[in-house]
Amino acid sequence: MSLGKCCVSGSIHEGEPTGKFIELSGHRVYVATPEEGKGSKDKALLFLTDVFGVDLVNNKLLADSYAKNGIQVFAPDYLNGDPVPVEEMEAGTYDIMKWFPTHGAAQTRPALDKTIAYAKEQGFTSLAAVGYCFGARYTFDLAYEGKIKVGAVNHPSLIQPEDLEKLSKLDFPMLFNTCTVDSQFPHQKQDLADKLMGNRPQFYKRNYFKDAVHGFAVRSDFSKEQNRKNHDEAFKACYEWIAAKL
Repeated sequence: MSLGKCCVSGSIHEGEPTGKFIELSGHRVYVATPEEGKGSKDKALLFLTDVFGVDLVNNKLLADSYAKNGIQVFAPDYLNGDPVPVEEMEAGTYDIMKWFPTHGAAQTRPALDKTIAYAKEQGFTSLAAVGYCFGARYTFDLAYEGKIKVGAVNHPSLIQPEDLEKLSKLDFPMLFNTCTVDSQFPHQKQDLADKLMGNRPQFYKRNYFKDAVHGFAVRSDFSKEQNRKNHDEAFKACYEWIAAKL
């Protein structure tokens, strides 16, 4: 499995994050909390980032958006302070395959596991996950392991046909936000997902964003109105799916 050039391109968004970082045994976690009186005391969302990690303002703003809509959010720094450099984003020429070997499960899973354990210690026993690009891989893995109750993935990376086959055999609700131009989750995989799971709407939904490109749900260029609309609609779809299923 590999990541492509589309995974390291995009635009940086403007805004002031409202969450905060905590540290768990040497691992940072970005925490976004709903206003007092909103949300559930036992339901929480794992926000699983792309290769630019939790320090990318886009990711923090998205995590905050889920919290502002009433769900507790935990976003682990599973890249261990070593994301793809943000300055490489707009150039889109970073050699992701030199980065990838040091960011496999052995390096990245511990932070995620500690975040899950911490969330449960805080009383959040019902967990969902939303994955963007790289984060989709762990959304699938957590679904297989029974550690989350619902998932949503946006322009997923590192997902193979056998992953879709495995998911299709589970009674697990998963939303897919897909797009036209995506080397990581191209039309062949989109069609396979539909074939395997399209007859089970209680567990499967796929949204298709025409003319959007990989990364649109987190790294779109907002100077183009349609890009902002796609970004917002993808967020809304994820939130509504998770809120209904969690």
